[in-house]
Amino acid sequence: MSLSASVPCVPAGLQERITRFVAAARAVAATVECVERSAQAIGDAVAKAAPGAKRIVVAEACDIPDSLFDLCRKLPGVFSERTRRDLASADVGVTDAFAAIATTGTLCVRIDEGMIGYASLLARTHIVVVDADRIVERPSDLFRHDCLNGEGLRVNFVYITGPSATADMGPLVRGVHGPHHLHVVVLS
Repeated sequence: MSLSASVPCVPAGLQERITRFVAAARAVAATVECVERSAQAIGDAVAKAAPGAKRIVVAEACDIPDSLFDLCRKLPGVFSERTRRDLASADVGVTDAFAAIATTGTLCVRIDEGMIGYASLLARTHIVVVDADRIVERPSDLFRHDCLNGEGLRVNFVYITGPSATADMGPLVRGVHGPHHLHVVVLS
């Protein structure tokens, strides 16, 4: 099955779009790595991005097969409690993203499914996994019926562009309203 047949808005230049996304995400202070689409590769990426994390929450995946997070759930420090207090004490939150935007380095994470919203916003480090074929060119693409099967019109999501930051009180400060660090794992 060709990529353009399965996702109508994705042109043939996927590698160029991945390259633009990675550059844009790094420009907004995210760290990014591209790995193969396997549970082992994702587990290794999460372990490498979260050395020494004592409390890790792994949300249920919605836009990649949840089984790809199986090895992540076996990492030391992963907990399954789902109270707000437990989630707020997480060092690392691992989620998937339903889309990413090449021009801005932005991730689109659902907030209406399970613990994804909590895991992406409360932990000090957010590790987000996105399928390369779900990287769109511009934000407006998400609101087209022919892009990603119109999902952007049907799901509740937040845009995440780099780690949380504010300059409201002077110099730029990271982690004020969310994670201090954003690590993106692109599945290719």
